[in-house]
Amino acid sequence: MSKETVTGIQPALFLWARTSVGLEIDAVAQMLKRQPEEIEAWERGDTAPTYTQLEKLAYQIYKRPLALFFLPEPPQEVTPQREFRTLPEADMHSLARDTYLHIRRAQAYQLSLREIFDGRSPSSRPIWQQLELVRGKSIVEQAKIIRELLKIGMEQQASWKNDDAALKVWRKAIEDAGIFVFKASFKQADISGFCLLDTEFPLIYLNNSATKTRQIFSLLHELAHLLIRVNGLSKFDFSYTNRLGKSEKELEIFCNAVAAEVLIPSDDFRRQIVSFPSDIEKAPDEFFVAIASRYGVSREAILRRFLDQKRVRREFYEKKAKFWAQQKKTTEGGGSYYLTQGAYISDRFAKEVVARHYRQQISLEQAADFLGVKPKSYAGLEERILQGVGA
Repeated sequence: MSKETVTGIQPALFLWARTSVGLEIDAVAQMLKRQPEEIEAWERGDTAPTYTQLEKLAYQIYKRPLALFFLPEPPQEVTPQREFRTLPEADMHSLARDTYLHIRRAQAYQLSLREIFDGRSPSSRPIWQQLELVRGKSIVEQAKIIRELLKIGMEQQASWKNDDAALKVWRKAIEDAGIFVFKASFKQADISGFCLLDTEFPLIYLNNSATKTRQIFSLLHELAHLLIRVNGLSKFDFSYTNRLGKSEKELEIFCNAVAAEVLIPSDDFRRQIVSFPSDIEKAPDEFFVAIASRYGVSREAILRRFLDQKRVRREFYEKKAKFWAQQKKTTEGGGSYYLTQGAYISDRFAKEVVARHYRQQISLEQAADFLGVKPKSYAGLEERILQGVGA
């Protein structure tokens, strides 16, 4: 029975399912251990897979419910190519399957947020309703407003003991302002994160494989995307902006500048660098470490400020940034499963799920499904959520 081919599937569904995760036919064939010609035949409707092959296609490769393949036509979905305009077209078409799946998961989170919060933002005055960024207006003044709305002052920022504490506070401030922040470790390591607009539940999704300082900058960069009302998908290496069209390039430069100004306010920065040598390129690394620790950012972010001020050459900046990047650990191994899983999920969302389960408004199975764990793992994750998890 398992070797009989499945009937009643429209060929267009095979093509749609494959392209919706950015896979080429050769990649599917390799994962399924079949010949590419066989996959092509399924998509043309000449032949069909067996039920066992269909299950593997659905559950392991395309990550889709099996029943979806028996629809009369492919469902209407917003694709990354239509959703995002902040990466060059070639980069959009070369996204990894893993990145497609993260975007799909983020869209599912938005549906869960709408359900768990009864369709209304839990924030009384969401930040995007109080501020819309405008290109052409003063970046310094707009960044000041962001800091005021997030309720983060320079004295508080300078008191943070490490990068972990800095990320935790920035993340909480943004969540308190109505934007939900999720994280995951991307297999496509050059993606820093993305954001999705929504009238009630906008979210930011970060690559947890990066250092905490890089995550902080990405968090503020994606916040700028949301406040200028665009869906953003970004990379760590900003050189991709050189391949964008004029308008899109200006947008990304603007969002970078806003993130930098929020994290490193110009007026404070000027006071802190008076002790730097006049020739910044001759400054020892200790100078950059000291000032970076004040703002909870990377040495590269500080050097970038000097580049923007034209006090270092671009060649020096790129060489030094690459050298520093090689010194960093970009992943953190080990640790508790529950601590890691808890850190991935929006804290505000997770606490609401736990509260609703406690009030018996949702079942154990529903709560576990919202949090992306099996029911048997729920108790351990619930404990970490109630205790408060890492950034």
